[in-house]
Amino acid sequence: MSLVPGTRSPSRSAESAADAVAADFATVLGQTMGWPRMAGRTAAVLLLSPHPMTVRRLQDETGASAGSVSEMTRLLITNGVVRRFKPPGARHFVHEWRPDAWVGCLEHQLRQVEQLRDLAHRAEREGTALADLQQARLREMSVYYDFMVARLGALLEEYRPHA
Repeated sequence: MSLVPGTRSPSRSAESAADAVAADFATVLGQTMGWPRMAGRTAAVLLLSPHPMTVRRLQDETGASAGSVSEMTRLLITNGVVRRFKPPGARHFVHEWRPDAWVGCLEHQLRQVEQLRDLAHRAEREGTALADLQQARLREMSVYYDFMVARLGALLEEYRPHA
């Protein structure tokens, strides 16, 4: 299976390198993100593709079903690294690795941490009748997520010009 989409006749070494990257992505992204291996493989295929890809093409490249490809691309879109669009005059939507994928990834992480910060602050407000130990734990949660939101926001602003 060629994982160098959009090339006419990739060299054996390019195919081999693409296969190795896809296998590594499948394993490492699956383990670190808690994702299915196919999500990592789909991410690698899109990252390495010079062109947007239809679901059918992604199926061919990954060996996955249409349902699996649809689920994996939704996961990658949610995590900010892939976009889905319909090119002018095309019948089918395509997916591509976002040119600013790492900005999208940081934006997604920031949104998640902001939601957890908001939860921490609500819990702290609602937990005023709890015991001191429980209130202290809720305060610490709020402090932690305030810190994380500030740092991730600063990282995003610092990184954005590099994207």
